[in-house]
Amino acid sequence: MENETTLEKRSAPQLKQVELCDDGKYRWVYEFDMLRNPSMIILVLKVFAYIIMGIGVFIFILGLFDGTDFLETLQFAGKIVLIIGGVFFVLSIVSYLILAALFNWKYVVLFEMDEEGIECRQLKKQVKKTTAIGFITAMVGLATGKPSTIGAGLLAATKTSSYSTFASVRAVKPYRRRHLIKVNEPLFFNQVYVDEDFDFVYDYIRSHCPKVRS
Repeated sequence: MENETTLEKRSAPQLKQVELCDDGKYRWVYEFDMLRNPSMIILVLKVFAYIIMGIGVFIFILGLFDGTDFLETLQFAGKIVLIIGGVFFVLSIVSYLILAALFNWKYVVLFEMDEEGIECRQLKKQVKKTTAIGFITAMVGLATGKPSTIGAGLLAATKTSSYSTFASVRAVKPYRRRHLIKVNEPLFFNQVYVDEDFDFVYDYIRSHCPKVRS
């Protein structure tokens, strides 16, 4: 009798990394190199940049309402933006390097995709890629009503997760060199990583997002 933790998986046609599992969902594991791939730090810096620009605009508007000269107000707001921006830039880089070191410069993400959407599960630092790949079968067991100890362990090892609903996605942007696909909803931005089967995942996501323009 087949053990429930060794449910069969059938590989999706012509795919190397992505698995088409028995429950009809595609799953794969991506090990992110936090030092070589700049995607995460770029995202962090962009978020801080928007916040700092917002602060600059707010200070500029306050200066105008106070009757301060336009050029003087602009210069003052610019100085504040540069000072705060410089501090946040240094803190962001240092914090990111510390975090990356704590994760041994890598972290593992498990992706699960079907016709409705895609879920990203960031696993805790002690979970390695080879272990996570073995968990994919257990996830099928959980999805098909045959839970296992391994499957429960995977859920416990999940640090954070995010889900993108294809029906709500407005933009899908590929960055092949970084193995990155940005899946953006109006108020939520998700990042999907895949290397060997990049084109398949990108085409699949685009074809299932009705609000994404051709």
